[in-house]
Amino acid sequence: MDDEPLEEWAQRRELRRPRRGERQATPLGDRPKQGAHADPDTPRGIQEWDGCQWTPVGVADDRRAAAAETGRDANTRAERVPLPTFSKLPPMPEPWRPTQRFYRPDTPGQ
Repeated sequence: MDDEPLEEWAQRRELRRPRRGERQATPLGDRPKQGAHADPDTPRGIQEWDGCQWTPVGVADDRRAAAAETGRDANTRAERVPLPTFSKLPPMPEPWRPTQRFYRPDTPGQ
């Protein structure tokens, strides 16, 4: 098994982690956390990253108000994380071919 060096892992992890002061919006209510598009009229809690955890800092009336409050932080966080490269495809496998020639035996009655 090829293990990744700890320094490389820590560097990738640090890129994914939010920076101190970044904000996110979370739907308030009894439902589990969903995508931002679900229930756009429900109130959203605004949370801020303090370096260790997300702490509540306010409430927005709906998704539009929450996006206005947190939109710039979401964009900077998305720009920080590198995307994988999809320019190279893996080599095409060789088609399967039997190792021996197969001959159907003569069937009686035909």
